Amino acid sequence: MQRRNQTLLAMLLAGAWGAAQAGTVTIESWRVDDKTLWEDVLIPAFQKRNPGITVKFSPTTPTEYDSSLTARLTGGTAGDLITCRPFDKSLDLFKKGHLEKLDGKPGMEHFPAAAKVAWQTDDGKDAYCMPMASVMHGFLYNKKIFKELNLTPPNTVDEFFKVLGTIKQTGKITPLALGTNDQWETNQIVFTGIGPNYWHGETGRKALIAGQAKFTDPQFVAALEQMSKWTPYLGKGFSSQTYADSQNLFAMGRAAIFPTGSWEIAYFNQNAKFEFGAFPPPVQKAGDKCYISDHTDIGMGVNPKSKNKDDAYKFLAWVGSQEFADLYTNKVTGFFSLSNHLIAVKDPVAKQMLDWRKRCESTIRLNAQVLNRGEPNMETELWTVGSQVLNGKLAPKDAAGRLQSGFAKWYKPQQKS
Repeated sequence: MQRRNQTLLAMLLAGAWGAAQAGTVTIESWRVDDKTLWEDVLIPAFQKRNPGITVKFSPTTPTEYDSSLTARLTGGTAGDLITCRPFDKSLDLFKKGHLEKLDGKPGMEHFPAAAKVAWQTDDGKDAYCMPMASVMHGFLYNKKIFKELNLTPPNTVDEFFKVLGTIKQTGKITPLALGTNDQWETNQIVFTGIGPNYWHGETGRKALIAGQAKFTDPQFVAALEQMSKWTPYLGKGFSSQTYADSQNLFAMGRAAIFPTGSWEIAYFNQNAKFEFGAFPPPVQKAGDKCYISDHTDIGMGVNPKSKNKDDAYKFLAWVGSQEFADLYTNKVTGFFSLSNHLIAVKDPVAKQMLDWRKRCESTIRLNAQVLNRGEPNMETELWTVGSQVLNGKLAPKDAAGRLQSGFAKWYKPQQKS
């Protein structure tokens, strides 16, 4: 009898131990900087609701993530949950069978159709990653400088240049903290930020994909023309100024305005010794509808070869919850949940930017979907062209012509007469 009881106790203990160890879920990600957030905030919140499931956050350096993840997925050693980049990188993984279909899975119902586009097949029939967050493009400004010069955030393009002119007249402060050394900002922040007000957001973006609009059309040329007028308001030696230099220039109070994205809010909360605010890209004239680049940035999918698929789906369902949306938006300042949950944003500048959604129409980066698939690569071309426009070495019309010529070389809908 005693031996039977000991055997029964051993079985119960083994069962309890097995239950505690059965659900180890590993998350693949490129967000190395978010490791503490996941380990100290997000994962504990999930485990509080799901005791017995162990979750491990296993990030890879951003520049190595795509190649190393593909190698692990191919070799069968990748984690259970895959953090997804938007559009083609993740679409390629899905086409190779490395991501599960998520249509109808718990949590997906909390996301509007527009939020899912970055992680769907081109025909919209299959979703393979759950949307997590977006970033917004706009301008941060030094409130102290604006107050001293009696300036208010501009609403129109004319007001924008009047503000820049007033700042430049001081002879002490750089109006715009922007350089062209790294090039990427000229597209991912500037062109894709101010441009939607000219090409009307999704209308213009989809027209390019459909072959119904060209880069040489007035609405695209106009965005490049505005960029060309920024040059006098950049700092000395701006052509050799890196993005980090621009950050420092603004953080030290030596520049009044920083064209950037919401992801920088947390950085300046820590590094700026002054109060700053944000304003959206100015519209062409008073009364115009405004458009913002509200770019889908990060999602999450399930590895078909996951050894803990049930628990992985439990975690994914939680990613689609109100609790996750609130935690992520407020703990990763400047990254906004893509779900339709109502969230009380605590950071004042992040709230200010999120409120733009109430009065402006959202769009995504112009070339994010489809347009990067050929040669010359559209992303690379936009970096080069944007930099040359700001450097005064390429006229806006010539820049538009170069973009269109390269696009038409490989994209059939753009080859129509």
